[in-house]
Amino acid sequence: MASPEITLEAVPSASEIDPADWNACANPQSPFAASAGTASCPGLKPAYNPFVSHAFFKAAEASGSATIRTGWAPRHLIAKMDGRIAGIVPCYLKSHSQGEYVFDRGWADAYERAGGRYYPKLQVSVPFTPAAGPRLLIRGDADREMIGGALASGLVALCGVSKASSAHVTFAREAEWRFLAAQGFLQRTDQQFHWQNQDFAGFDDFLATLNSRHRKAIKRERREAVTNGITIHWMRGADITEEAWDAFFDFYMETGSRKWGRPYLTRAFFSLIGESMADDVLLVMARRNNRWIAGAINFIGSDTLFGRNWGAIEHHPFLHFEVCYYQAIEFAIKHRLQTVEAGAQGEHKIARGYLPQTTYSAHYIADPGLRRAVADYLKRERAYVDEVGRELAEAGPFRKVDEAP
Repeated sequence: MASPEITLEAVPSASEIDPADWNACANPQSPFAASAGTASCPGLKPAYNPFVSHAFFKAAEASGSATIRTGWAPRHLIAKMDGRIAGIVPCYLKSHSQGEYVFDRGWADAYERAGGRYYPKLQVSVPFTPAAGPRLLIRGDADREMIGGALASGLVALCGVSKASSAHVTFAREAEWRFLAAQGFLQRTDQQFHWQNQDFAGFDDFLATLNSRHRKAIKRERREAVTNGITIHWMRGADITEEAWDAFFDFYMETGSRKWGRPYLTRAFFSLIGESMADDVLLVMARRNNRWIAGAINFIGSDTLFGRNWGAIEHHPFLHFEVCYYQAIEFAIKHRLQTVEAGAQGEHKIARGYLPQTTYSAHYIADPGLRRAVADYLKRERAYVDEVGRELAEAGPFRKVDEAP
């Protein structure tokens, strides 16, 4: 029997890929995968990750957020088997290392000091989104090893065609990380801080698992966060109006301008996700004196709440912790979600019940000399990440087995 023919192609826009084909690869277990719609309903969409949906990538690109002008030129790699799309790698040809949250600027500086040219590079990721998820998107009825191997080889080939120095697969799943290592990619780890649901019936059940000092501190922070007449509101679906998006964008711009200098997402991006995936979004908004003063945007998966951007135009003690962390825990408990991913960095999250979790990335580097240097660095970095993760977990806020409540 003849082997099936696999062809590879890179396309310059998510809009050139049929949403049904994209979603069938991105979320193959979802009963809605064959649909262009992306409305999320926890419990009805197993293994659903909103960030790899077609709607998210289309919004990022159509809004002008991830485009060649901003240094994110789409080069989505498609694998077709007998003419049908069987796999996709969401990929960008990049002229910088901004908006990735896995830092390689040191590699770029060293290579360019040695006379090399690090940019452009290929970035396999969700733009501006440090959330774990699939990166080799493979249709559920396809041979995963065969299509995965073709996609990995295709990335290496695309590096050559694009004159890119490297290909970086960031915030991948651990299984993909191991698979890509077998294809010759270098392995890198880092850590984030995630909250895990233990089938809590309410927030007080979660608090009961903490030691006395941290339990009292969280209760105090929550009380003080909503003084001065502040109220907290959850908004989803049709409740998220353009007026709410206007307010949230003001928060995002104010905070993003201080943190990064230039925020990544345009105002149009939020309107587009409001049109195409509003039920996948949770806005937690704070209101005082009849106006919105702060907010955080979260995306809802089948078992995970992904915390993303936060901003405020008024600054009140502990309001950030309330809006971003404690309200996310409340929502996860109410909707029986297993995990809250609170974004990149932030050891301060440990005291709020978020513990270190390993994140994974895989890197193909074309130049043998740079590859050897990076491989040596990553070996030492992985050991450091493991050790720090153990130390931070031991310092967590949870009660020891023999500790009184």
